[in-house]
Amino acid sequence: MKKPAKKSSRKKTASSCDWRSGHSKTGKTFASPVVKHRGNCTWKGVRTEAYKKGKEDWSGIIRRVLVGEGMNAKSHVRYFEIAPGGSSSFEKHRHEHIVVGIKGKGTVLLDRKRYKIGFLDVVYVSPDTPHQFQNPSDEPFGFICVVSAGRDKPVLLS
Repeated sequence: MKKPAKKSSRKKTASSCDWRSGHSKTGKTFASPVVKHRGNCTWKGVRTEAYKKGKEDWSGIIRRVLVGEGMNAKSHVRYFEIAPGGSSSFEKHRHEHIVVGIKGKGTVLLDRKRYKIGFLDVVYVSPDTPHQFQNPSDEPFGFICVVSAGRDKPVLLS
């Protein structure tokens, strides 16, 4: 007879990124393939960066690269956070995105249809699909985004 699994004493919340997990660290060298989550969607050794250079077509968004350049990984894993009222670029490109909502709520415009995104909702952005992520709420909207390491440059749309 199997013993019942122990329940975690850790409190879980539906709109938080306070899970216990590790992610590969960015950078050219690293001591461990695990980067510890520090809480509030920050990871040890991972810096906060601007979403893109320039600011013509986006607002209120930051990026944290969890797996990226210098790691010889075939995919990159990034965390993005959009401030209330902010948005990513409206763009399209040949590579696909896989996005998982992990903090707050937001929307994605895929081609001409808008979808709401919440905690652990998954969005597949197929190649050449016009898309934009937005935060119409009063709280930050954060998501994990997985893309090919060998991706093309986006084409900005209006």
